[in-house]
Amino acid sequence: MLDFFSVFLIKLVVFLQLIPKELIKILLLLLVSTKMESYEDDQKQQALEHRYDCLLFDIDDTLYPLGSGFSVHVTQNIQEYMIKKLGIEESKAPELCVSLYKYYGTTMAGLRAMGHKFDYDDFHSFVHGRLPYQMLKPDPVLRNILLNVPVRKVVFTNADKAHASRVLSRLGLEDCFERIICFETLNDAANKGNDPVDGDDRKVFDIDEYTTCPDADLVLPRTPVVCKPFEEAFEQVFKIANISPRKTLFFDDSIRNLQTGKGLGLHTVWVGSSHRIEGVDCALESLHNIKEALPELWEANDKSEGIKYSKKVAIETSVEA
Repeated sequence: MLDFFSVFLIKLVVFLQLIPKELIKILLLLLVSTKMESYEDDQKQQALEHRYDCLLFDIDDTLYPLGSGFSVHVTQNIQEYMIKKLGIEESKAPELCVSLYKYYGTTMAGLRAMGHKFDYDDFHSFVHGRLPYQMLKPDPVLRNILLNVPVRKVVFTNADKAHASRVLSRLGLEDCFERIICFETLNDAANKGNDPVDGDDRKVFDIDEYTTCPDADLVLPRTPVVCKPFEEAFEQVFKIANISPRKTLFFDDSIRNLQTGKGLGLHTVWVGSSHRIEGVDCALESLHNIKEALPELWEANDKSEGIKYSKKVAIETSVEA
């Protein structure tokens, strides 16, 4: 006696024989096509969801435009500090400021490398404490973008924590970031008197000689300051903020910073220009254009809500071991 399953198979075979072969082929093709489309959609969605899990932002000339004129005052204050506090000739200060920025990423880092001795807090107070922060206006457009992109956001700046806080507050972005990694975060030991420059009576390095005689047997001294664009600074940030470089978009206005980041695996976005160059994956005139340039940040999480942080955003002030 036939069991139920055998009877079912016999009936199925009889039924299929009654259906035209061409129709069966069409049904099979539709079934396979539907399965393939579903698989491809799943794969695409997974790729988008896992492509970026962090956005890393510089502050100055990135979160606000270079054209604001704010950074001009920073440069003026740095040069004034060099003249009044370090005794550098007024005629040499502008060119030296540019050279040190070129070689060390920040003028302060360069001054320390040259052998100049000064207190970091005093430098930051002089340079940033007198800035016309009222020049910076709230940016509700950028705020809306940052709050609605469903990816965590971290600030990475060479500036001190007081400056970072004031700029973010003026722009209305103080609750848009998970954390702020600043000068104090990466230079905590130096602030506590462990800077190898302290107690070092060596002669101030003559960078003019290095610049004018490139073939001379001179080597630029290392800076004790940990900052962009040096790899050590990026590597510390990756550790502190638990960042996977290959899943992170890095926004900065400095090509040198971007090139270092690119070399370490970051996806890079040059802010302030629309022209891509080596070391840059994407170029934006303004962060206001981020949604048009990088729609995948939203497409991957259409159903997710934006991320809003407390106004008392954590500003990292010491390196986490």
